Amino acid sequence: MHTENSNTELVVIGGSAGSLQVILEMIKNLNENLNFSIVLVLHRKAHSNNILQTLLQQFIATEVVEIDDKCEIEKNKIYIVPADYHLLFEDKKTMSLDSSEKMNYSRPSIDVTFKSAAEVFGKTLVGILLSGANADGVEGLLYIKKNNGKVWIQDPDTAEVNYMPKHAVKEVRYDLLIKPGNLADHINQL
Repeated sequence: MHTENSNTELVVIGGSAGSLQVILEMIKNLNENLNFSIVLVLHRKAHSNNILQTLLQQFIATEVVEIDDKCEIEKNKIYIVPADYHLLFEDKKTMSLDSSEKMNYSRPSIDVTFKSAAEVFGKTLVGILLSGANADGVEGLLYIKKNNGKVWIQDPDTAEVNYMPKHAVKEVRYDLLIKPGNLADHINQL
């Protein structure tokens, strides 16, 4: 199923309330030589500091980067979308930040990033939706599927706040239902 997809170029993980613990567990168990980039789109307060980067970096040797406008995409790095910006992919090499209106009450919006990534990366994209309290991410997952990318959703029964993944499971034809404990293993197999 997902293991034959050796041409993965990008993994985008979206999450909101309850997703940080899942990401921390994943980070601790990731291989340190991934042949693709990982982008984290997490709902955060508009003026939050970049402590998330520092927090994640202490658990992995792979470089964790908070994205700047026109940031270049490099393999084997973990990128964090900064608070209060949407993330767009200009092409397979460059990301840009956007401060247009909030989507689903959120900036960054998971939908905005998923859709942009799907347009650029198509079938080489894996979109993962984790725990959260609003519907952000579902439209983006549908768009990823439409562009032949892979869709993984956290099993709602394992989510601290299950609204987002529960909504996604109902609406989207997913490739994999993940549990927090096996997320890193699945990513490592890509």
